Amino acid sequence: MSHTLRRGAIAAATLAVFLIAAPTAASAHVGVSPDRIPAGQVTPLTFSFSHGCGESPTTSLRVTMPKGIGSAWPAFDGDWAADVEKDAGGAITAVTFTAAQPVPVDLRGSVELAVITDKNAADELVFPVEQRCVSGTNEWTQVAKDGENAHDLDSPAPVVALTAADASGDHGEESANGQHTAAPEASSSSSEQPAGILPMLLGGGGLVIALVALVVSIRASRRRA
Repeated sequence: MSHTLRRGAIAAATLAVFLIAAPTAASAHVGVSPDRIPAGQVTPLTFSFSHGCGESPTTSLRVTMPKGIGSAWPAFDGDWAADVEKDAGGAITAVTFTAAQPVPVDLRGSVELAVITDKNAADELVFPVEQRCVSGTNEWTQVAKDGENAHDLDSPAPVVALTAADASGDHGEESANGQHTAAPEASSSSSEQPAGILPMLLGGGGLVIALVALVVSIRASRRRA
């Protein structure tokens, strides 16, 4: 193999490794989906993670409710037990999801929580999360300041933007006194959730780019020869 061809192959392999690894690194936090929800409507939120505390598996997630959450309903899931915390006035302040078995660091885990906002909700809802592990904890509580990119933070908290209510949306079942009596059915399983689609697409794209770079290098080498 010529020197030029060897350099091209090394460059292509390096590019492929970088593009495949980059999405994985970017996903190393607790995320929330969707990241935009309508005001005043019952909406399920999925909190997911793909890591533990270093090499220690995850045992529980404690999700703190921001101001403006009128009510919340943890989804029934055999893989997780849910404990709801309330203040003296009966408002939900946090939900702790405890795994039936610790989630290994190389598996993706997720929990689901349906919420509805009230008139006190801000335009952005910040959900601080405490990730507890067999050994150690991760505190996902940082919020980006003006002009700061949330992706640059070491421990960003999941953030959900609030949009105008959808007039055709489902507001849940209400009783005669206006209180919600039922939440939408929702369930999730840490063992059944698929891996993120975006990392897979970006990883595949990285391989394609690397192969194209290799072919170009080979052709350039042959022309010089």
